[in-house]
Amino acid sequence: MAAASRRTRVDRGLRASLAITLVTSALMLACGPVPAHATDATEPDSVGVATDLEQEKEASRLELQSVADEAALAAKALAALEADITALRSDQQELDRKIAETAARRAQLDQRISAGEQSMTDLSERQEAVRLSLVSRRSVLAEVLAALQRIGRDPPPALLVSPEDALSSVRSAILLGAVVPEIRAETAALASDLKELAALRQAIASERVSLAAALEENAAEEQRLANLASEKAALQEESRRRLDRERQRAEALSVRSSELESVIAALADEITALKQAAEAARKAEEERQRQLAERLERARAFAAVAVPDKNRIMPAYAFSKLTGTLSLPAPGETVRYFGSDDGTGHTLAGEVLATEKGATVHAPADGWISYAGPFRSYGQVIIIDAGENHHVVLAGMEKIKVSAGRFVVAGEPLATMGQTRFAGSAALSLASERPTLYIEIRKDGQPVDPRSWWKDDMSSRKASNDT
Repeated sequence: MAAASRRTRVDRGLRASLAITLVTSALMLACGPVPAHATDATEPDSVGVATDLEQEKEASRLELQSVADEAALAAKALAALEADITALRSDQQELDRKIAETAARRAQLDQRISAGEQSMTDLSERQEAVRLSLVSRRSVLAEVLAALQRIGRDPPPALLVSPEDALSSVRSAILLGAVVPEIRAETAALASDLKELAALRQAIASERVSLAAALEENAAEEQRLANLASEKAALQEESRRRLDRERQRAEALSVRSSELESVIAALADEITALKQAAEAARKAEEERQRQLAERLERARAFAAVAVPDKNRIMPAYAFSKLTGTLSLPAPGETVRYFGSDDGTGHTLAGEVLATEKGATVHAPADGWISYAGPFRSYGQVIIIDAGENHHVVLAGMEKIKVSAGRFVVAGEPLATMGQTRFAGSAALSLASERPTLYIEIRKDGQPVDPRSWWKDDMSSRKASNDT
């Protein structure tokens, strides 16, 4: 039993594959070739790509804004560096001016030093001349001093003395009268020379101190200016290097900004193209859906009037698409409808068709026979698997001609009705003794109203009125 079930499932799978090919071929022959348009996935793919490009464009725009901010900062840094370099150049010029002034002062000091050296030379010569003059007059001075010493030890006698003493006094007076003026002159000259010599020595010492202080101050100023010049030169060189780096950075940012602008422009063009392509794909899809709807309508019309291929092994059309196109399984009159009272106080899950004695029951739609055999007092029962979880249940027949597992096509004879009706809750309440065929359509195991599938408009209207 299990092996037979597996073989049945395999046969159904093979039949389904072959039937898909046959149905596709039939649709192409009946409706013409399908135009090559974009598939349903085209528009979502295009929309997804456009969204990705929009995100990439936004990221590029943010990066461009960041680059623009960095470029603005770089421009400010360049302006600040240029201002610093200008200030450094101004400072350098001021230092150059001060160095020039220091050099001028150094030249003046050099001149003063040269003049001082010359003055010192002259003073030294003058000092040597005074010294030699004193040396040359040393003997005269010695004699005068000796005479003065003698006079001091032996003063001259008074005038009222002896003649001999008077003569000596006269002689001494004459001698002193002749020597004293010269001694006075020599003494005055000597005092002057000594005073001049002391002043020269003091002037030489003062000039030496002044020149030493000037030289020390000039050297310190030169060293300070030299240090400032070196520091300013180093700052200027560092500022120049920073300026070069900032210029290179600004150039790189400019290049990157241009690249980002080009990328954003390209992305905008690509997004526009994708949107246009998506719109074209949407229109093409709408056209394809319209054509498919037209073909499906033509296929329904074709199914209503044409005779399907009897050699197919699966339903020619989806059962859900066949509403209003099926014929009743047997000729007769519908005497009970879906939802009406079944005679026992319950609602009817199908409908009851009164037929003629010995009437042939045909398959209302393509499908596989899921069950074929007797069932309680309902006579022979046939259950057809019509696909899409739809099942058609036929009960009340006397003799069946098909077996379970077989595929039947719409209109194929399935069974014959008996001479009298079989017992059933709905049939028992009927006054007629005509054979009755019970018809039920189930979707996902639940009964549904079968009237929407029949193409007999009068029957449908009558069922609606009766209900």
